[in-house]
Amino acid sequence: MDVMTTTPGAGLGTMIRTWRNRLPPAAAALPVGPARRAVGLRREELAELAGMSVDYVVRLEQGRATTPSAQVVASLARALQLSAAERDHLYRLAQLVPPTDGAISGHITPGVHRVLSRLGDVAVAVFAADWQLIWWNRGWAALIGDPSSVPPRLRNFARERFPVGVDHVRLGLWPVTEADRAATDAAIVSDLRRATGRFPQDSRLAELVRVLGAGNERFAELWANGTVASHREDHKTVEHPVVGPVEVDCDVLIDGDSDSKIVILTAVPGSADETKLKLAAIAGQPTAAHQ
Repeated sequence: MDVMTTTPGAGLGTMIRTWRNRLPPAAAALPVGPARRAVGLRREELAELAGMSVDYVVRLEQGRATTPSAQVVASLARALQLSAAERDHLYRLAQLVPPTDGAISGHITPGVHRVLSRLGDVAVAVFAADWQLIWWNRGWAALIGDPSSVPPRLRNFARERFPVGVDHVRLGLWPVTEADRAATDAAIVSDLRRATGRFPQDSRLAELVRVLGAGNERFAELWANGTVASHREDHKTVEHPVVGPVEVDCDVLIDGDSDSKIVILTAVPGSADETKLKLAAIAGQPTAAHQ
């Protein structure tokens, strides 16, 4: 009797390859040229979207890398636009425990991905419920500056707003000012407080609040006020080094299931700032969407 044998990691590699082949480039906001033969994503494209090397994607698909980290698995799930069930299956194939219902999710659903891909060059980023940056597009990188140089664990907007000691994180390269910075600071803190009620068991959120509360007086003062709210809109000026200052409206849309925040930066239609936005998309940082 023949016995079917598999090498460790073969199931993981097969599923990654299957999901990669089924995702059309257009769904990931990637250009499709007339000479393209691949129906799904190329390995290079998946690597870029997931923020990892092509060699590592190859080793995963070939079963030579069998124990990716939770961070890598989360990035792959977002890049491949997996459903919640598929994401959990990917975690289990990687011998990891899937995220629990009580934890903050960094997953972006396929439906949200489709909406984001239809926004073109509009500057868009997605933050988790604790303001951890989990996705941004070319327009965002061109206008604000590419955040990929910041270590993934430090890509948190609250950390940027309320620095602790010398650990001052900057998610964008260009200076940004707000019409009412105090109101924005208060909104971010109160939004974090709301998140602690929604995700009381999330250790990453608890640690973030502990660190900021102990190390930043402004955060501690605002936290003591006890306000519960969410951050919805703002007006900002980006000091772009090529096109000059760009005034934009910042709107925050909330994904009700995960409490993720879709942050969209737009200029008044027909204005000089809208022209600058278009020029920034050309002159800025032409990077692909990242996870």
